[in-house]
Amino acid sequence: MDNIRRFITAVSLIILSAAAVKGQDRYAIHYKYKPQENFHLDEPTAFLSQKAIDRRERNAVVLDSTDLPVSEQYIDAVKDIVINVQYNSKWMNASIVVATDEQIAAVKKLPFVEEEGIELIAKGFYTDNREQRSNILNHPVRIRLLSKTKDEEDYAFQNNLIGIPKMHAEGLTGKGVTIAVFDGGFLNTDEIEGMKHLFDNNQIIATRDFVMPWSGNVFRSETHGTAALSLIASNDASTLVAGAYDAEYVLCITEDVASEYRIEEYNWVRAAEFADSLGVDIISSSLGYMTFNESSMDYKKSDLDGETAIITQGATMAADRGILVVNSAGNEGSNSETTISAPADADGILSVGAVNQGLTKASFSSVGPTADGRIKPDVVALGRSVRLWQGANATTTASGTSFSAPQISALAAGLWQGKPEWTKDELIHYIIQSSSQFKNPDNQLGYGIPDFELAYYGEILDVVARPEVANTKIYPNPTDGKELFIQFGSKEACEFTLFNQNGQVINQDQLERSSNDVPYEVEIAKVNSGFYVVQLMEGLNIERHKIIIK
Repeated sequence: MDNIRRFITAVSLIILSAAAVKGQDRYAIHYKYKPQENFHLDEPTAFLSQKAIDRRERNAVVLDSTDLPVSEQYIDAVKDIVINVQYNSKWMNASIVVATDEQIAAVKKLPFVEEEGIELIAKGFYTDNREQRSNILNHPVRIRLLSKTKDEEDYAFQNNLIGIPKMHAEGLTGKGVTIAVFDGGFLNTDEIEGMKHLFDNNQIIATRDFVMPWSGNVFRSETHGTAALSLIASNDASTLVAGAYDAEYVLCITEDVASEYRIEEYNWVRAAEFADSLGVDIISSSLGYMTFNESSMDYKKSDLDGETAIITQGATMAADRGILVVNSAGNEGSNSETTISAPADADGILSVGAVNQGLTKASFSSVGPTADGRIKPDVVALGRSVRLWQGANATTTASGTSFSAPQISALAAGLWQGKPEWTKDELIHYIIQSSSQFKNPDNQLGYGIPDFELAYYGEILDVVARPEVANTKIYPNPTDGKELFIQFGSKEACEFTLFNQNGQVINQDQLERSSNDVPYEVEIAKVNSGFYVVQLMEGLNIERHKIIIK
């Protein structure tokens, strides 16, 4: 988590040691099947909110078995064997349990458990006893902050860089958008003047601690999450006005600051399921994973392929459900070697790097590409000497991609308030196409620094600001790509170009027809489902139109 563990006090490490009981560890138990008695895909309101269902419909997402809860009969059978079941993950079709070696051996014999589906994900466990609960909930983990200077007192630079003042001038402050923030704790949030409105207006609609599910308190442990939240939600003109102070929030602790085990990835996935069920629009996460306390759990560079890491799988599943996932790229630096961490490698999300006030890459900001060659990070924002809240009495400055990512979350919330008809993929498209090096991306800054005005009003591949010509028709839309008809122009030939959401050319062809009275017929080579832009060119006449490929 952005090198935060370099600054964790020794006391935090002692806490986990005291909590561990020899031979009793945490495991993920994956199931082969998902039989259901009480839940059915044709009755989704039994396990999803109406807002979650509406988001799926808006993004043309079809419910499948991963949306259904884990089988109660499986949970009951496992519960009878292990010490306890901490929680269940429907996307992973798994239970997270505390168990001994002997108990795990017994679980392996259950016919519905995957043969290789039991994974050690953490040593030891936290118990729900009053003394330990008091110690953990009230002990803050301290983070070393960069010292501030006179020039760093103003927050205007970081806001102006991505166009937040212009966004606010349009009346866009995230109202109607729900943002989930995943982190290691939100200590002091309930005492900070700049975030008092969140409590006064009941804008924090849900909280959940997935590290210690019994705690019921997310305003604990440390201030890393506090800082990230403040960069989205703060509203105090004298200290910090963030981009989306009128949004609603779901706060989740997924990061165990006292240790580093794969259970934190499962915590993240479970939090994403929780957020999804509530109808969250954006997940803002300043977390990343590559190495762990147990080296056998470590990921390799080749695992950064958008498919391997558990947290990456979870981020992809959230994105597939129309949630915009915004995640920090990481703080491992480099100018050439891939240093991003999971889930920044996920496809269909925004991974965010950092620039300094000279608008060059901050030295610590991690770089791509992914193992399968995709550009990462996707975009960047100010990450060096960022003005934020952590303590209860005054703002300070800190550095890291942990603090550039939330600014992009705030920008996205404002854009989505203004353009609620946009799908998640369209939102990503317009953020990326507005960015400073959209035409020449690299693995240092990705597509560059986004700009609200360009994203909102359009420029390159603009299909929002420019109305479509009345006699142009593209159908069917959505399409499977096998049969696409285009009625365009007055000639018998035109140039056809298909762009993906990142503005990359996917297909280019010269179309011909027998007469301008009949449409062009196009067959698109197999591409991934999602949002695309069709460009049609006939002489000086150029039009661009949105299509969705199923």
